[in-house]
Amino acid sequence: MKPALRLLALLLLSLLCLQLYFAARIALMNVLAPQSTSFQRSEIWRLATEQHQVLWSQDWVEPLPNTLKRAVIASEDSTFADHGGVDWDAMEKAWEKNQKAQARAEQRAVAAPKARPVAIKIAGGSTITQQLAKNLFLSGERNLLRKGQELAITLMLEALLSKQRILDIYLNNVEWGEGVFGAQAAARHYFRTDARNLSVTQAARLAVMLPAPKRFEKRPASPYLLGRTGVVAARMNAVELP
Repeated sequence: MKPALRLLALLLLSLLCLQLYFAARIALMNVLAPQSTSFQRSEIWRLATEQHQVLWSQDWVEPLPNTLKRAVIASEDSTFADHGGVDWDAMEKAWEKNQKAQARAEQRAVAAPKARPVAIKIAGGSTITQQLAKNLFLSGERNLLRKGQELAITLMLEALLSKQRILDIYLNNVEWGEGVFGAQAAARHYFRTDARNLSVTQAARLAVMLPAPKRFEKRPASPYLLGRTGVVAARMNAVELP
């Protein structure tokens, strides 16, 4: 049993060292902006290997306008100012919605076994802090271990950074299109203006693009994008900023 216990102790020590590494990196973000994120590095590799070129646009802007902050919170995470990193109610609702969608898909498969399977749209319940945790450090894999690490990093972000800093880092690094990262690059790419000059409608439109920016980049006039933009713009005045 001793070799097994030593191996277990080594694994636990390695896990602890990894968490300390993440915590140190996050604490440093109070004074230094991250140079890149794990997601951005994976995108650079994908663009280099698939397209043999890396067309990239990103500029850090601070402070960002409250208009854009309100729009993104209204669209992505309405309780951002109040939760501790995880919105458990939103996650429960997303889980229930996914379960119902799965049940409907199974019923259709039984009723028409030869019919073409219908893709299930997975609803998410991630907060802005959770999305930042994934983008900063994690891969795109989905498993229980990765989800546990995401939760740990999320709690570290909330404990070591202010809400304002979390939002600034998120908005300056999040993807807004093919090789387009951060609010300043997005404002210039889509509206030929600086992020600080975005109108309410423009800010709302950028916020609505966030769940699927590459798809909306190809369909900038889609009915869903235009309709959802109006809904988000109408909600912005009620948003509580951290």
